[in-house]
Amino acid sequence: MAKNVLVVSKTETFTIKGLEMKINGIGAQTSFSELKVNSLEGKIPDIAVMILYTDVDIAQESKTLVFIKDQILEADKKVIVIGTKDEYEDVCKILPGDSILEFFERPLVLEKLLDTVETYLSDEAQLAKRKSVLIVDDDVEYMGTIMEWLKDSYRVSMANSGINAITWLATNHADLILLDYEMPITTGPMVLEMLRSENKTKDIPVMFLTGNNDKESILKVVALHPVDYLLKTIDRKGLHDKLDTYFAKQAAMKKSGQ
Repeated sequence: MAKNVLVVSKTETFTIKGLEMKINGIGAQTSFSELKVNSLEGKIPDIAVMILYTDVDIAQESKTLVFIKDQILEADKKVIVIGTKDEYEDVCKILPGDSILEFFERPLVLEKLLDTVETYLSDEAQLAKRKSVLIVDDDVEYMGTIMEWLKDSYRVSMANSGINAITWLATNHADLILLDYEMPITTGPMVLEMLRSENKTKDIPVMFLTGNNDKESILKVVALHPVDYLLKTIDRKGLHDKLDTYFAKQAAMKKSGQ
């Protein structure tokens, strides 16, 4: 993963520009976005971490914070918050606590911030070597559970609809897609058909997730030729065994030249 840091604030002040220069000095790339939805659109999926500099009445920016929340949850990104304690409390009313990497109170101790960023980017570089798994399911709670099970071994991202998955894949890569078969509106089979119609996504392996284990349902799933299918009743160990075995076989085939 590239060492991209997105700095978000109301305006790119002299202080913000100085902060960007210091982050550049530790070998990271920085970009700036205004604290507006139209300025942030399309930027979050490609970053390693966001720095949110709350130099405004952040409580008045709830629409933008909700957008940031949705984006960082879908792309599994972290946020560093710089501001006052009151501003931080307002941020925490919208952003989930586990998405916030660190809070730094102003006036900022720059050295501590740079240490945090540098350590996190180093960890991210190791994470980038892991296989990427995209979970596509309209049940956000279920996706969250699967993410928790897998996140220590894989890079995990989530999409709560087929359209969001296609959009995410336009700018990101997945080594495997776990795709809900029974999604409403755009069903799993429809999503698979869209994936196979595009050059960029046609070869991405798909494992279907299904809650039905009767013979007729399973035959319908298998007929679409996924690399495998998983019952939603699978437990943590069973899921890891499935994925670990699949990727081990892929690595062995690649090594043997098949």
